Amino acid sequence: MLEELLTAAAATGVAVVVYAGAAARVVKQYERGVVFRFGRLLNDVRQPGFTMIVPVIDRLHKVNLQIVTLPVPAQEGITRDNVTVRVDAVVYFKVVDAADALVRVEDYKFAVSQMAQTSLRSIIGKSDLDDLLSNREKLNQGLELMLDSPAMGWGVAIDRVEIKDVSLPETMKRSMARQAEADRERRARVINADAELQASKKLAEAAAVMSEQPAALQLRLLQTVVAVAAEKNSTLVLPFPVELLRFLERAAPTQGVAGGESAAPHVPVAAPETFQDPLPGLPAEPRPTRDLPDLSDLADLPPLPDETVAGPPADPIPRDEAA
Repeated sequence: MLEELLTAAAATGVAVVVYAGAAARVVKQYERGVVFRFGRLLNDVRQPGFTMIVPVIDRLHKVNLQIVTLPVPAQEGITRDNVTVRVDAVVYFKVVDAADALVRVEDYKFAVSQMAQTSLRSIIGKSDLDDLLSNREKLNQGLELMLDSPAMGWGVAIDRVEIKDVSLPETMKRSMARQAEADRERRARVINADAELQASKKLAEAAAVMSEQPAALQLRLLQTVVAVAAEKNSTLVLPFPVELLRFLERAAPTQGVAGGESAAPHVPVAAPETFQDPLPGLPAEPRPTRDLPDLSDLADLPPLPDETVAGPPADPIPRDEAA
């Protein structure tokens, strides 16, 4: 009898251990347990820690509540200003209701991925290229609102959506580079012109101050010479002030009268001879003048003999008879 009781107790103990092993479950801190009994959802969601279910009757499904990082494949679309771009993004979401995530949608990760791709294409078509490049924060918020509205019915909350990269065609990149270069050149020219205007105003003020004291110009010249000589150059270019030339020009007539010197006589210069064309219809053409030989040395020559007659040949016919 005793042996039978011990055998029954041992069998009961083994059955209890097997039942406990089959019914015992452990839910981790970042998980929640959803129990289905005969395929029907139980209202109580199992919290982290040790829990028990009915073997064979109950099924426990664990749902991860951590934030999931889901990359969105690059989507190609045409912006509102007719530019073809490729945009990829990343979605951060988490499960807030474990029961809805299992019951309301077949695969919540795949559903969020497909919805993110569709919403991204819609955002591309509604936005301009400049908004995609410079106003991404506003687009991220709009994309997050588009995803969060249907995801709440699936027990999923969208934590954040980020547009990672915008790929442009090579022709558009070159056009944008030329535009940026032209804009920078324009700003450089405007800044340079503004600097020239300010410098000219300051130089005009400095010239007005120096005109009151003529010696200031000479002192400024000496300062320039000192600055150039400090570079240890072998050649020194010294500018000659124009004001000094004007001073010497004004002082030259005064010094000539004070010294009793008479001005050089003015020697008239004969105008070159011109030859008139016999044809009255044509304008006169100036001819170059030729230098005449110097005849001053002929005075030292000996006189000619008496029988030699210098002059033109005699007329063989008297003029009276010819008349």
